[in-house]
Amino acid sequence: MASLIYHVAVSLDNFIADQAMMDGDIESTLFLFEGDHVPDFLSEIQQYDAVLMGAKTYEFGFKFGAKPGEPGYKGIKHYIFSNSMQFESNAEVELVKGDAIEFIKNLKQQESGKLWLCGGGELAGALLANKMIDQLVLKVNPVMVGEGTLLFGSAKPRLKLDLVDMKQYANGVMKSTYDIVYT
Repeated sequence: MASLIYHVAVSLDNFIADQAMMDGDIESTLFLFEGDHVPDFLSEIQQYDAVLMGAKTYEFGFKFGAKPGEPGYKGIKHYIFSNSMQFESNAEVELVKGDAIEFIKNLKQQESGKLWLCGGGELAGALLANKMIDQLVLKVNPVMVGEGTLLFGSAKPRLKLDLVDMKQYANGVMKSTYDIVYT
């Protein structure tokens, strides 16, 4: 059975995207895209067998020249969850319409290794409500953005977390890894 890991950047006030990112204005975002945490992140994502994301997360790559049906991360199978997007699935990128929770439940049972949930606050909230996320890896940026996309969307989880690892970077980013303890 595969483990599902929510590995995402987050602000101190619990947002995974600020308004600037949502508007496509990457130059105005407060999130840190440079620093010694970036090479670590790029190395760490190679451990994943597949990446899962909602439409908004996937569409964010379009602002940098990616096209529908192209992978955002080379060498990793992509599952994009959207009922409104239109593109042909291929060997690298599969568009999943319908019940994301049921699809991911089956994927976890059929696969082994690690599945990376890289974004989609609402998707993360739904997966958490169904006790499907096994681990959180939070790259906490030293910023407060006030508004944007929340870590778990509209869900208001109550969780016990076990700290597995923590690393601090010179630019103030703190990477915390937690196992989720469902009760």
